[in-house]
Amino acid sequence: MFTIRVIDQNTGKPISGKKVQVLFDGFWRGSTRSQYTDDDGETHFVYDNGDGKVYVGSEVVYEGYISGRKIVYI
Repeated sequence: MFTIRVIDQNTGKPISGKKVQVLFDGFWRGSTRSQYTDDDGETHFVYDNGDGKVYVGSEVVYEGYISGRKIVYI
């Protein structure tokens, strides 16, 4: 399980209502279902940790190992 938190890079405030999805590395891992951030800018995924890409909307905002709470700035 891991959490993605989306923060506005200019204001430092969380952004709600952003569509987030993770595409894992490796043929068999696939991707998460899209989820939307809450009022705290967070969305929680019940998937195993691993290497992949975090998308906010259609833009890749992070590439690497995803675990725990990952904070991304857009």
